Amino acid sequence: MDVILLERVAKLGQMGEVVSVKDGYARNFLLPSGKALRANEANKAKFEADKAQLEARNLETKKEAEALAATLTGQQFVVIRSASDSGALYGSVSLRDIAEVATAGGFSIDRKQVVLQGAIKELGLHSVTVVLHPEVEATITINAARSNEEAEIQASGKSIQELAAEEEQAAADEIAELFDDVGGAAADSDEDL
Repeated sequence: MDVILLERVAKLGQMGEVVSVKDGYARNFLLPSGKALRANEANKAKFEADKAQLEARNLETKKEAEALAATLTGQQFVVIRSASDSGALYGSVSLRDIAEVATAGGFSIDRKQVVLQGAIKELGLHSVTVVLHPEVEATITINAARSNEEAEIQASGKSIQELAAEEEQAAADEIAELFDDVGGAAADSDEDL
């Protein structure tokens, strides 16, 4: 099916282009969401008549998105989840979770705007892209942690695995020191006999 794009659509084309797409994509997504019109003579004439308004509206929404992107980029949001000692989450952080935590942080974001490269299934800091407009993106950081204290530690740059390794090493050093003291005391008592 040939459609006229009413706005820029990623991986498809720019506003005003006539593109050929699968019927289901057009009927189920592009046409109902108002992103395109069927490419017939009546709609082509309608598009040409409304082109100035569409471009003005697109420019306005793009400016709003750029302003939001300027404040949103670099923001860090904490998501508290249960996880194993090795740092694997019981479940994962979903698009909805990210949208909810960003909205709670004062930014109006829909889950459809969030783009994940892969599922978040580990504790730590994860970069996430938010598409605010077809031409404007922002990058936020999701801090997946078991508690707020753990989130603060991760935000400072240490991973939970590094912290656990340091604690294990400190415990091992303390045990070795105790054995050295016990061994030294045993050697002193042998000399006394």
